[in-house]
Amino acid sequence: MYPALTDEALMGLIQQSNPVALETLFNRYYKTLCQLCTVYTKDYTVAEEITANLFNRDTAILNVKSYLFVAAKNLSLNHIQKKKDPVHSIEDIDLQSHMLKDRDNPFKILSGRESYNKILNLIDTLPASQRQVLLMSRIDNLDKNEIARVLGISVRTVETTLYQSIKKLRQLLKGQHNFTSEG
Repeated sequence: MYPALTDEALMGLIQQSNPVALETLFNRYYKTLCQLCTVYTKDYTVAEEITANLFNRDTAILNVKSYLFVAAKNLSLNHIQKKKDPVHSIEDIDLQSHMLKDRDNPFKILSGRESYNKILNLIDTLPASQRQVLLMSRIDNLDKNEIARVLGISVRTVETTLYQSIKKLRQLLKGQHNFTSEG
């Protein structure tokens, strides 16, 4: 193991077919990359597969850390696109507790389910970066610093993107409300 070597030095050794350098780089980033991929895929097994595939690539890389995190994010988003599933990351526990309170009123239960599904559908329409930051902040309960670290962006960019996503979601919800009241 070469714990003292920089990522770039390890890449130089990897290009010379040094398996210990690859193992060092793998161990350095594996857990964090799996966590990042799990934020998107909601499936740790898929996240492990995506992360392992990252290290099977033969690519010349200038900034290893940035490459790994951007590639992990992109592969996770590609996985989600292939599945074509809508967002399912709002925890069902909250919906279940809401439903238990209103058990005696079927109208409220159906309205709650409809609202829940509408919000998920509207979140799916947000631009990818806004959807990503919104889900990480509000659904996965990551703080701004953690989001910035995982995505490799500044805290200020996280704050701005989060503000924009909430503003856009509010506009979409308002438009949805007007649409249903007019129709």
